[in-house]
Amino acid sequence: MSKRLFNFCAGPAALPEAVLQTARDELTDWHGKGLSVMEMSHRSDEFVSIAEQAEQDLRDLLSIPSDYKVLFLQGGASQQFAQIPLNLLGEDGSADYIDTGIWSRKAIEEASRYGHINVAASAREYDYFAIPGQNEWQLSADAAYVHYTPNETIGGVEFNWIPEVGDKPLVADVSSDILSRPLDVSRFGLLYAGAQKNIGPSGLTVVIVRDDLLGKAHSKCPTMLDYSVAAQNGSMYNTPPTFAWYLSGLVFQWLKAQGGVEAMERINGAKQRKLYAAIDGSELYSNPINIADRSWMNIPFRLADDRLDKPFLVGAEERGLLNLKGHRSVGGMRASIYNAVPEAAVDALVAYMAEFEKQHG
Repeated sequence: MSKRLFNFCAGPAALPEAVLQTARDELTDWHGKGLSVMEMSHRSDEFVSIAEQAEQDLRDLLSIPSDYKVLFLQGGASQQFAQIPLNLLGEDGSADYIDTGIWSRKAIEEASRYGHINVAASAREYDYFAIPGQNEWQLSADAAYVHYTPNETIGGVEFNWIPEVGDKPLVADVSSDILSRPLDVSRFGLLYAGAQKNIGPSGLTVVIVRDDLLGKAHSKCPTMLDYSVAAQNGSMYNTPPTFAWYLSGLVFQWLKAQGGVEAMERINGAKQRKLYAAIDGSELYSNPINIADRSWMNIPFRLADDRLDKPFLVGAEERGLLNLKGHRSVGGMRASIYNAVPEAAVDALVAYMAEFEKQHG
């Protein structure tokens, strides 16, 4: 087997090597059944057992209460930008949204097609380098729900606290920080996450929705987008992304074997502290984010001279440090250090950064 390199991609992101090896071993013959998971009927006993185990493992990892449905859907988190208002706004409703970066703004823009959206707070006045404190929020009395993006994958800002919104359902896009540390699901009405960062491969979206929020879809909501329909059909109203579901289940098993989200919190905490320390202790690298609002998962940094960006990336690839180029909208560098990125990867990156600074600082 060829050598695995260190992958800092923001998504589709690194998967645990042990998961890939299991998938490889089972690729053509799953558990002696003589066929691949990709070839199974989604209604077969074999695949239903895979799906049910994946759901139970996710419930165990996040301690999901029994009055929440776990849905395995398609369309990515971006489809949820429309699916959420179609299911929760009703016929002529309004909702509060918090603007902290590119992904929350995309959610706001899409939701605005289906009802009145109140931007209750924005990080714009902080140049999106800090999270507006809740004392700055202007929440509506009649909002059907409050939506926010706990971790902005591109900008690198993250809520390190859960908002208090009274009796309004709190809705969160947890695509890039789910399973990275413990999360009190009971504080939310709905959580959603594209899989391709901390869950599994692209093609799957997980939605965790409280039972009392089902059955409120707009009369024109497409059947395929109605959470109630998905829940009533075990996420199999149509053929689901079976292989992505299976691989995500393997990731959940791997996470449990590591010690669950509590263990990941310790590991991820160590990783992000090492990398931020390297950036903050440097004359060449910088991170503009307010320290209290820094992301654990997506760490952007810039070099003091943009002309050094290209040689930095070339040198990184030569050392097996992949996908460090920042998002095209912000430039610079970005290291995404999700669960499957080992601490050794961060150690290697920090060592290279120090070496590069000695040469070019």
